[in-house]
Amino acid sequence: MRNFSILIILVVALASCKSQRQVSKTPPAPIQKELAEQTPADTIPETPEVVEPEPLDTVLITLKRVFPDTIKIKAVGDIMLGTNFPSPSYLPPSEGRGMLTQISDMLTGADILFGNLEGVILNEGGDPKNCRNPKTCYIFRSPEYMLSRMDEAGFNLFSVANNHAGDFGLPGRINTSRSLDSLGLWWAGNEQRPYTIFRDKGMIYGFAAFAPNKGTPSINNIDSARRTVQHLDSLVDVIIISFHGGAEGSKYTSVPREHEYFYGEDRGDVYKFSHELIDAGADVILGHGPHVPRAIEIYKNRLIAYSLGNFATYGRFNLRGVNGLAPILSFEIGPDGKFLSGRIISAKQVGAGIPVPDPEQQSLNKIKELTKKDFPEVELSFDESGEILYIHR
Repeated sequence: MRNFSILIILVVALASCKSQRQVSKTPPAPIQKELAEQTPADTIPETPEVVEPEPLDTVLITLKRVFPDTIKIKAVGDIMLGTNFPSPSYLPPSEGRGMLTQISDMLTGADILFGNLEGVILNEGGDPKNCRNPKTCYIFRSPEYMLSRMDEAGFNLFSVANNHAGDFGLPGRINTSRSLDSLGLWWAGNEQRPYTIFRDKGMIYGFAAFAPNKGTPSINNIDSARRTVQHLDSLVDVIIISFHGGAEGSKYTSVPREHEYFYGEDRGDVYKFSHELIDAGADVILGHGPHVPRAIEIYKNRLIAYSLGNFATYGRFNLRGVNGLAPILSFEIGPDGKFLSGRIISAKQVGAGIPVPDPEQQSLNKIKELTKKDFPEVELSFDESGEILYIHR
């Protein structure tokens, strides 16, 4: 009778974990084998941590940890702290030490701190893309110590799905993967690791990243993306999605609700992509790629950030006007993935690309303006401090 009572307690607790959809709480089957079958072992880095089944009594003991009241996430856009290609002159002094110190307090206090890793982590060599003029060749190769600067700042979750992830060919991809794994950082976004599953403070997370570029899970194959989300939804508590999509620059701050084309490339329909993945089970959508901030939206009580712009992009980026804004999105979700509260923290880049606090709150004002214009149907507003005001349904 005692064992039967334990089973009832377990079933009731697990059934309440997500109010809007049924999710199996059985820890995932070995993902390592699944990914290893996709690519020869000598070309891929270590695969994501496998969450092994636990004894029944361990699950019962840790249920309170698995379902905390809130999960705090902070997210930024593109990060490229300096490149040694085509010249070391595009590297900041002192190996980037101190580059993020002026905004370090803005990055603390989160369970997850996310950014998009532009370029590759590679000290030298690789197979650089062909460029007619090396002086105007915008491909990025950051030394390995730059990843340590990000780790020291608290970043623990990265997307590698973007148009610069293949700048130095397979050697660049492999070393980037190896470097991220060596520091114990969570990441996804190439063909070898389209998604990852990780555990933090008892919660089990799924993370997948998409882009319109070769070597990445495609933002334009929504059916495949939906299947990835549905697969993760059967295994994890919360699903976080990243996309690198949309046209680039100050002329493209709005979300058009259709496919966007830039230099002849289909950069995706980010509105449809985001909505369909939330319909499939995703909880958080974090966008980047346009190099400028875009609106945020709450859809089915889930947060969508359509672009978080440039955060720390040293030496080789246009940082004039809105391109230099560096918003930090801080928000809390429940264990069921529902948006609870959030705030836009305004920063900007100065000089060659150093992020600093912005007392004029330009990021907040721009996102506020764009959200009102692009999503008037969403009952969402902001107060003067940047707090996101939303009527939950």
